[in-house]
Amino acid sequence: MASSLKSLVDDDSRYQKSFGLFLERSSEHQCMRDFIHKLLPDILASIGDGKSHLNVIGVGSGAGEIDLEMLSQLRLKHPGVTVDNEVVEPSGQQLHNYKVLVSQKPDLDYIKFNWNKMTASEFEEHWKAKKMTKKADFIHMIQMLYYVKDPGATISFFQSLLDKNGKLLIILVSGGSGWGKLWRTYRNQLCNKEISQCVTTGDIKSILDSKGVSYQNYELPSQMDITECFTEGDEKGELLLDFLTEVLDFSKTASPELKAGVMELLRHPDCSVTLSNGKVIFNNNLEVIIIDQHT
Repeated sequence: MASSLKSLVDDDSRYQKSFGLFLERSSEHQCMRDFIHKLLPDILASIGDGKSHLNVIGVGSGAGEIDLEMLSQLRLKHPGVTVDNEVVEPSGQQLHNYKVLVSQKPDLDYIKFNWNKMTASEFEEHWKAKKMTKKADFIHMIQMLYYVKDPGATISFFQSLLDKNGKLLIILVSGGSGWGKLWRTYRNQLCNKEISQCVTTGDIKSILDSKGVSYQNYELPSQMDITECFTEGDEKGELLLDFLTEVLDFSKTASPELKAGVMELLRHPDCSVTLSNGKVIFNNNLEVIIIDQHT
């Protein structure tokens, strides 16, 4: 990333604020919920091999809303099971929000929550140091592979934890989304080299193909209203721009050339559609990748 620019992830409070606004302006969680209710049940039906106790790992679980929806579908497919749920999340604020959510929900006594305030790589180190032999029936990594150094290695580690019939679920932005176009065009200027910030499912599928790992994939149509980004000085527009570029205070710190180029691309038909009422709707399509146990 350009040396004058700071990564949004370095300022957790602004990151959480811009992420919250992104969720308000996009159909992100709705398209995930549609997948969880329509397609995930059949995927979960085959896990567990008839066991009465299931092990689940959530990597980058955030505030837990999506986790709990998946766990309720798991319960519907496997009534009567108990669940051991490892929650891996580096943000103290998000973990707190998750715990609050759990405390407000009835009927979760079949789940034992283990809280791990750590990154995916710290969890891997911790797991290996303790020589853990526990296997997982279901592992999910939703919108988090942007924040690891080596996505292929991270996937391989978590795949190695799967039990017989276990499933690893990955959700990321699709290679064909507006994000994919933005990142392919401005990877050097915007992307943090310390992590794999600009990774899409296109990259992940290439990694899996090169290793001969088979997978199933499903496209999740999603969109995001970015109209406010085009009003100079609009506070919410600037927060959304920070989220889109993953750059802290992008509109104040980016060079005029970079800012102009990014703004032009965001309006481009490869990234967005402009409606007759002037609203600019960004292509936020996601893709699900499902991987089985190593064979």
